[in-house]
Parts: sequence; structure tokens; C-alpha cells
Amino acid sequence: MQSFLDPAILFFVFGILAGSLKSNLEIPPPISRFLSLYLLMALGLKGGFALAHSGLTTEVLLSLGAAVALAVLVPVLGYLVLRRFLNRFDAAAVAATYGSVSAVTFITAVQYLDTQGIAFGGHMAASMALMESPAIVLAVLLANRARHKNASFKAQGSQPADNTPDPSSAATPPLRRILHEALTDGAQLLLIGAMLIGVLTGESGQAAMKPFSVDLFRGMLAFFLLDMGLLAARNMGQLKGQSVWLLVYAVGGPLVHAGIALALGLMLGMAPGNVALLMVLAASASYIAVPAVVRHAIPEAKPSLYFGMSLGLTFPFNILLGIPLYGYLAQRFA
Repeated sequence: MQSFLDPAILFFVFGILAGSLKSNLEIPPPISRFLSLYLLMALGLKGGFALAHSGLTTEVLLSLGAAVALAVLVPVLGYLVLRRFLNRFDAAAVAATYGSVSAVTFITAVQYLDTQGIAFGGHMAASMALMESPAIVLAVLLANRARHKNASFKAQGSQPADNTPDPSSAATPPLRRILHEALTDGAQLLLIGAMLIGVLTGESGQAAMKPFSVDLFRGMLAFFLLDMGLLAARNMGQLKGQSVWLLVYAVGGPLVHAGIALALGLMLGMAPGNVALLMVLAASASYIAVPAVVRHAIPEAKPSLYFGMSLGLTFPFNILLGIPLYGYLAQRFA
């Protein structure tokens, strides 16, 4: 219950209520973009300062390895499950969305752990950066495989078994360009760059940047979550008419992914705070970076599907219920 009394969470709830009431309250897109970049920069600096203090320990390396393993495992499992009730393109797009991560969910979890006094390693921000792109790369490869299968069916004069779109109906950009976009996303580069600057400057940089990366952080997060609440409320309508199994996956999938992360963290002997953040990363779904790339990489997929699921249902679930649950389980078992 204490998490619901956090001002940032209450502003998120207020944004959902205002959006549901069709209010004209709106955060201008340039300001929303600035807030997003600020939070990533502040998080990267915090992680870099912490990493400069702790050094590259065995636990740091194990945590990064666990993050990479989850970044591959989650989208593969998601695709295998989603293929039971979606065509190949939609399944690949949704799997990529849930296989990648939500920076805002992670930042909110960091603030939650700070509030609860639960220690965690700054290197977990690097884990988030590592988990951003593998799902996109896998989705692009799966989509290309589906196009080749469709082309084979067409050459034989038959229709694909799952009624996937004709590959000739959608022009896709070159694979090299898609992978470049996935690996050089501006927000991801900002996070990594800020982290490197934090590592290089250490304690002197931490003291100099404290007014920027610490004092302003909570207020900026509350403002940004207000915007996210408005956006989530306005995207919930995209879930109408979707299969009930997709709605179940939007909540059940993250819980399963968090459970896998918990088991992996316990097996590696990670600290409770790091396990909680690993669970948050595994359970979160991207609604910015992945949809932006997938819209061009897999134009056959329906944006209303993967965007509506991640932002309309999974994101609110994780912010309101998931983060406290993952924190409790990590403390209970780790």
C-alpha cells in the first residue's frame, strides 16, 4: 500500500483518471521527449557513479550475463506461445515488444527501491541497455523467415497456412538499416554515454551533478508519469475486440518472465535489489524503442496490437502492482 502513496505513482494514477475522463490535459510532445531524455541521462549518471565506486566485480558480470540471457530467452518463448493464436508477423512484433524493456518502468522501480531503502547495483542500468536490442534483432530475423515461407507458398500457387500477409504487399527497409536503428537508438546511446561519463568522473562528477541527477529526479519522474498515465488511458481503447488470450498474455506473460528472472537471480546468488530490478526488466515491455523500429521492420504487423498491449495494459500493471510484487518476492526469496 505504501507504494501507492508515492507522489510519482499517484501522478500516474491521476493521469489515467484524467485520460479516462477525456480531459484536454496534455503534456506537449517536446516536453515529454525532454523528460524522457533527462531521466535516462540521470539514470545513466547514477549507474556510472555507482559502478565507479564498486568496480567490475563477479556479481556485476553475472548480472550482465543474466540480462543478456533473458533478452534472448523471453522473446523466443513469447514467440512460441503467441504463434498459437497470432500470425507470424504479429507474433514476432509482440514477442519483440515483450522481449525488450521499458526504461520508464525500470526508472520507476529504481525510485521505488530507493524509497524502500533496498540497495541495488548501479550496473543494473547497463543490464537495461544490453536488453534493449536483442529482441528487435530476433523479431527481424523471424519476420524475414516468415516472408521467405510466404514467398515459397506463393511460388507453389498456395496460400500460407496462417493467412499471413503477402510479402509483396509491404515494402520493408534493408536489414542492415533496421539493425543499425536497433543498435544505435538515441535514448540507448544517451544512457550508455551518461554511464561512461559517470564511471570516468567518479566521486567528483557525482558531487558536481548531484543537483541535476539527484535533487530533480523525483519531481521529473512524477511529471513524466503523469504524461504516461494520460497516454496509457488513451491507448486502452486499442485493446477492445482483441482475443482474451492476448489480454491474458499482457499480464500473465510478464509474471512468467519475472518468475524466470527470479529463478535465474537466485541461482546466481544475486543481491535482492538486483534480483528485483532483473525481474522488472524481464517483466517490462517496450512501448517506445521497439514499436518505432518494428513499425518499419515488420509493416505487416498491427501496431494497435503490440502498442496497445504494452502501453494500455502491461505498463499500468507493472507500475501499480508489478514493481511492489517483484520487490517483495526478491526480498522474500533472494
